[in-house]
Amino acid sequence: MPFKPNFTHKKKRKQHGATFWDAEYKNPSHLKLSTNPSADLEKFTRWLIREKHTDCLSPSASVLDVGCGNGRNLIYLSRTFGTPGVGYDISRSAIAEANLASQGLPLQYTARSIAGPLKLPDTSQDLVLDMMTSHFLTSAEREQLRDEIFRVLKPGGFLFMKTFLKDADLHSKRLLEEHPGQELGTYIHPIMGVPEYVYDEAGLVDFLREQFTIHKIYRSHKHAFRGQARKRRTITIYAEKSPYQ
Repeated sequence: MPFKPNFTHKKKRKQHGATFWDAEYKNPSHLKLSTNPSADLEKFTRWLIREKHTDCLSPSASVLDVGCGNGRNLIYLSRTFGTPGVGYDISRSAIAEANLASQGLPLQYTARSIAGPLKLPDTSQDLVLDMMTSHFLTSAEREQLRDEIFRVLKPGGFLFMKTFLKDADLHSKRLLEEHPGQELGTYIHPIMGVPEYVYDEAGLVDFLREQFTIHKIYRSHKHAFRGQARKRRTITIYAEKSPYQ
C-alpha cells in the first residue's frame, strides 16, 4: 500500500472569516496568539541596521502593518525604534487588543479588510509588513494590494513579507487536493471556512519583482520527518521599492 502522511485533523468550527478571528482573540482554541514580536521581524530589523537602512527604523519613519492582529509587531517597532505606525486588521477584537496594548505609543489602528484601496497618501510609508495575511485575498485583490503597497511606500522603502510556501509542503498538497478553491492554487481552509492561497517560490518572486527589488529570501525547514508532515512551510522576503521611483 502507498504510504500516506500522518496528518492531525482538527474539528471544524462554525465561525468563518472575521467571526473566526474575533472568537480566536477572545478565546484562543486553534491558534497560538502571541504578544511577543515575530522573531523573523526582529531578524529583518537587524539586517536593515547592518545594511544601513535605518531611515526605516526611526521616529521620523512610518510603518504600515496589513493584518496587524493585536499590534505586537508595530508595538515592538515603536518601543524599540520610536516608529509611528498604522495597523489594519479584519478582526475588531484584535484591534481592541492592539489599542489597549499601544497606549502612549504613536500607533493608529483600523478594523477593516486589506482588500481595496489603502487610505494612505502616496509615498507616505517607510516600511510595510504583510505577515501571513495577503494569502486570504483573491488573485485580483493580491495584485491590487501589491500595487497599493508600492504606491504608499516611499522611494527606497521596504516590504517585509511572510507567507505560506507550497514547495515540498505536505500540508499544502493535502489541502489543495482535499479542499480545492475556485482559483488555481487556492484551498478552502477546513477550520476557518475561507479561501486561502499558497505561493510557490518562483511564482511569488515573479509577482513581487514586477514592482520591487528582492534582497533576501528565507525558507522554513523541518516541515517533514520520515515522510510525515510537521509544521507548515513559510517563506520570508525582504523587498525594496527603488530609491529612484
